[in-house]
Amino acid sequence: MLLAMAVVISLIVSVDLVFALAEELGNTDENYTTLNALSFILFTLPTSIYELLPFTALGGALIGLGVLASNNELVVIQAAGVNVWRIVWSVLKPTLFIMFFGLILGEYIAPPLEQLAQSNKAVQQSGNASISSEQGSWQKIGNEYIHINAIAPGGRSLYGVTRYQLGEDRVISASSFAESAEYIESQQGNYWQLLNVSESSFSPAAISTQEYLQVDWQIDLSPELLSVLLVDPDRQSISGLYRFANFFQSEGLDAATYFLAFWKKLLQPLATLALVVLAISFIFGPLRESTMGFRVFAALGIGLLFTIVQRMMEPASLLYGFSPLLAVLTPIGICAALGLYYMRRVR
Repeated sequence: MLLAMAVVISLIVSVDLVFALAEELGNTDENYTTLNALSFILFTLPTSIYELLPFTALGGALIGLGVLASNNELVVIQAAGVNVWRIVWSVLKPTLFIMFFGLILGEYIAPPLEQLAQSNKAVQQSGNASISSEQGSWQKIGNEYIHINAIAPGGRSLYGVTRYQLGEDRVISASSFAESAEYIESQQGNYWQLLNVSESSFSPAAISTQEYLQVDWQIDLSPELLSVLLVDPDRQSISGLYRFANFFQSEGLDAATYFLAFWKKLLQPLATLALVVLAISFIFGPLRESTMGFRVFAALGIGLLFTIVQRMMEPASLLYGFSPLLAVLTPIGICAALGLYYMRRVR
């Protein structure tokens, strides 16, 4: 099983790397070089492996057990008096290892490297302190709408900070742009120090503009939260998603996207287990006499159907407002139910 899983992950990660590298090379320019693109791909490789682990376990189960079935070794094992569920437990042992490895990879290894890759890319593409406003992220905090062009690795340095402040009547009262910002820790309290600031104030009669070398910015926005702003929710850690979702809720913003990603990552081990149970049931059932090529095709088909159902349920939960947990559990439940149904028919 482990050997089959190693072969599967090597193949699909190699294909994924080729397409990812081809896409990334298309973004290169005088600032973001080919070497930078290669570095970005290497740093995001653990994230790609993590996302492919459930399908690795599925393909490994179908191929690994398929080899035994093709050589009639499963028949011999059963004829020797070994119970089917004992065989299933033997198959689940390497699957549990994959599940544990996925949790460690997705929580402690992939997210920091992903944040580092995205931050480095944003800073490298800038070329200087004035970064294109098409990059970065918009956020609402209190009565301010903030756009940050790039966040340095670690989240303690910002580049291109645009702020729009709203008055009580929800009309823009001031706007400002800072070339950069540094996080300052002091005994009186932590704050952001904005550098090279251009500020405009709006009144019914006139617009006034001032420039400052530095401005102290008191805001409840820690480097830990900022470090995940440039990373898609699906590529963040479980703990980071939970903290960020609660932060969004405290600001009165919709946190459904982050809760959806949280449940998806938290329940990924269950998805891996359900796919493997389905693969085992197919080997003992419909695919027992099939060729290896057909089993590989079946693995691709099952993985594709699982992904389609998953990607249909996720936006549907955001659109229609039902529980993100239900959206994540639906494809897992379907796979588990089909697997247990076919296993009950095994004699």
